[in-house]
Formats: sequence, C-alpha cells, structure tokens
Amino acid sequence: MTTIYDVARVAEVSASTVSRVLNGHSSVDPDLAARVRQAMLDLDYRPNAVARSLRRQRTSLWAVIISDIGNPFFTSLVRGIEDVAQEAGFSVVLCNGDEDPDKETRYVTAALAERMAGVIISPSGRPALINRLTEAGMPVVAIDRQPHGVAVDTVLVDNVHGAETATAHLVDGGYRRIACITGPRRISTAVQRLRGYQQALRAAGRSVPEDMVRHADFREDGGYRAMASLLGAAEPPDAVFVTNNLMTVGAMECLVDRGVTVPARCGVVGFDDIPWAHLVRPSLSTVAQPTYDLGRAAASLLTERIANPAKASSTVTLRTTLRIRESSVRSPGGPGGQPTAGRGGLPAQAR
Repeated sequence: MTTIYDVARVAEVSASTVSRVLNGHSSVDPDLAARVRQAMLDLDYRPNAVARSLRRQRTSLWAVIISDIGNPFFTSLVRGIEDVAQEAGFSVVLCNGDEDPDKETRYVTAALAERMAGVIISPSGRPALINRLTEAGMPVVAIDRQPHGVAVDTVLVDNVHGAETATAHLVDGGYRRIACITGPRRISTAVQRLRGYQQALRAAGRSVPEDMVRHADFREDGGYRAMASLLGAAEPPDAVFVTNNLMTVGAMECLVDRGVTVPARCGVVGFDDIPWAHLVRPSLSTVAQPTYDLGRAAASLLTERIANPAKASSTVTLRTTLRIRESSVRSPGGPGGQPTAGRGGLPAQAR
C-alpha cells in the first residue's frame, strides 16, 4: 500500500509537507504542493480517510439537505433548524438536493469530507446515503420523509391522518368522484398520503377508484399534467386531493385554464399550507403542517445525537391541521347540497 512517505520520496519533499498539502494548509509553497499532488496521481495514492478524520476535529457546521429549495414548505422548516442551531453554537449550510439522488450523494460526500458536525436530510429515497453517514459516525436526522431500512433519528408529521382528514372532508361535503394526485412511489410521504386517501374512502364505504389516482413529481408542472390527465378521463373527478403545495398550485392552474370552476365543478384540498392560500379566490383548503416545529424538533434531536452518539434512535411525529376554506365548500345550490361558506371559507355551522 502506498504511504505518505512514498509520496514524499517521489515529490522530493518531507512527509510533513505532504501532510500539510493533504490537510489544505495554505502555507505550502505552490510549486511544492503541485509536486505533491502530481506524485499522488503517479502513485495512485489514496489518503486514509479514517486516520485523517481522527486527526481532524469536526467543524461547527450542520449540513441541511432539503429536497427542493423552491418549495415554501422548507422556508419555515429551515428557520426552525437554524434557530436551535444558533442557540447550540452551530451554523447551518443549506444544500438543495433538488429531488436528485446524484446531487444528494455529492452533498453527503462533501459533508463527510468537511467533517461537518451533523446532517439533517430530507431523503429522496436512497437509504444507502443515510447508511453511509451513520457508518462514518456522522450524527444525522431525517426530516419530513421516513428512510427505509435504517435506524436513525427522524421527524415526521402524521401524513396518513392528515390525508385521511382531508379526504373525509371532501366525502362529507357530498363529492362523489374524488381523485388523488400524489408524489413519486419511492417517497414515503407520497405513499402515506395516498394511504390516508384510500382509508378515508373505505371508511365511508366507498371503493378506491384506481383510475382517479395519479403519481407526479411534487412539482408545479407535475400537478398541472396530473390534473389535465384526470380531466381527460371518461368520468372526470368532481373533487381532488393533492398531496403537496406545489402540485396543488399546478392543479389549480390547470383547472383555471380549462374553465373548471372551483368548487362548483371541482373541489380542491391541498397538503402543505401556502402563505397566500387565504388570499386567492377561491381561498384554498389545505392540510397545514407545523413546519417551524418540525425544524426545531429535528435540530433538537441532532444536538442530542451529537452530545450522546450511543443513544437509541427515536422518531418524533407531529400532527397536521385541516384548514377549510372556499375551494372545498360548495354553496347550497351546487351539486351535493353543501353548506354555504362563511367568513374564511368555513361552513356557517363550523364557525
């Protein structure tokens, strides 16, 4: 096995100079550093990552790898993480995984190489990435999504209950053909929210219309295409439950473009509240998540994990809240005989 001394001999420098180059010290003369790097290439020298990590202390940085920086859901969540991190003496580096497993892999590699103090990650579905972090001894917390096949601290919301409540609301409103637009099959939130939709229909004594389920990409365009596909069915839906905020925006845009009035011809409930949901017309019914509290809970778990690496892993599950507004409540004259919407989109008897 090639050693640091072999590199030093070929580069005609001391072993301590090779060590300084490996550790990124700027005090090394550029010409000497170039010779060292060339010698490493010629000898195919690979630094012993374990030995180097023992010599280097962890930084005071956390990597927060989220799935989509463009999604407003993550704004409050990251703020919750940052507030706890600052209180505990850590700083946060925000990484956009972009629902791309390859980008996620690069960020995980960087977090390990830079010896960050910990990682909070919203995984895109690859348990191997979290295994890689834990096997390297990196404190890690999964947030928003349940990683499969790995015991790790996790913070979630009760996705099944939130989706079941949203769908039951549409059932109670008299909607007969209720569709569901959910996310990719590999992602736990998409699977769990679809399950909640199915459970609500079965609890109401209805069959689950498989032709009314669409899997999309958790993005606006995906929601638009899924809604267009549903409207093109032989029997289009008269209501739709959409399992994240960006897809809800896309679905609503499609309904507007096709001239389908909401809620008279199609009721809509989304998952994840949107800051302006109460300002649009009709105002948008949503399942709200406690995003700031999700971030704080994840950060608290990470500080505990850093302080006590040997403790058993735990899962924190927070509750959602159904916020009923105009998009899912028909007037008495509409199909199904729904109650009149009052202030804030709530049925009069619910205020």
